[in-house]
Amino acid sequence: MFGRPKFKPQKYAAQITVAGQELPVEIIIEPRRGTRFSIGKKKVLMRLMSGISNEDIRKELARLQAWVTEVHAKKPAALHQFAEKNYHTGQHITVGKRQYILEIEAEERGSHTARLVGNTIALRVSARAAPAQRHKAIQTLLSRVVAGDQYNEVVARVHDINQKTFNRPIKNIYLKHNHSNWGSCSSGGNVNLSTRLLFAPEDVQNYVILHELAHLVEMNHSDRFWALVERYMPDYAQKEQWLKVHGGECHF
Repeated sequence: MFGRPKFKPQKYAAQITVAGQELPVEIIIEPRRGTRFSIGKKKVLMRLMSGISNEDIRKELARLQAWVTEVHAKKPAALHQFAEKNYHTGQHITVGKRQYILEIEAEERGSHTARLVGNTIALRVSARAAPAQRHKAIQTLLSRVVAGDQYNEVVARVHDINQKTFNRPIKNIYLKHNHSNWGSCSSGGNVNLSTRLLFAPEDVQNYVILHELAHLVEMNHSDRFWALVERYMPDYAQKEQWLKVHGGECHF
């Protein structure tokens, strides 16, 4: 017996301007009732019902812009993830408790490199790359260098928290330039943490570490899992709230 063919959502790109800032919009047309707006990590999302006319799409974009403007007025941090950081030579950047000085040179080369000399991050970027590509390369390189500089401290903290709580075997600890989540933990004992977490206060970092270590006991988000987290950090909900409010500010 044949089932009904699945409807493949149609996706389109657009832009809106809020508080003088251009924001990328992804329009998703799919079988649904009504319209849904949301602010994602990389795009503003607008979900529309299939069969909608172009004129109605334009009206919904206007409504979306008004909605995002209202959200921004109430919670400015909601759009921080869309604000690009511009980097230049001589600039001081603070990540956690450490401050770095940037030295950026564009050279006729095919690749991008970076190294830490004292507290100076020396970046050599390709002059052949487009500005957007250079900017992305700088973000990735900064994340990599800072991760290398702060890795041992983070690893020591993970082991210390583990010994004081669950005391489970840990295979590997990784500090990566990850945008999709703050951390993860595999059944094999691999703990992954995002370098974005380095911008958060230490108690919030400790919460994420504890959260991932709890998965060494419960590989889910069941009531038992949250009971484990609460047992060792009764105010964990405050840390979750901090990430929701300020998480968009934590990026290179």
